[in-house]
Amino acid sequence: MTDFQLYAQISSLPSDLKKEVSDFVEFLKQKTKPKTKLKERKFGYAKGFFKMAPDFDAPLEDFKDYM
Repeated sequence: MTDFQLYAQISSLPSDLKKEVSDFVEFLKQKTKPKTKLKERKFGYAKGFFKMAPDFDAPLEDFKDYM
């Protein structure tokens, strides 16, 4: 199908269907856009970002009945 044939078919549609065709074309444009590549993560990037309590591995009082 040539561009002219496609244009002729679209131009013969009612305005509400032309809007749907327009929306679909925008959807296809978004679908074919190249996705941005994620930056490569570096080891140790979050070092010092999280702090753990010194008693992190200590048993919890709430579970004393179950141990």
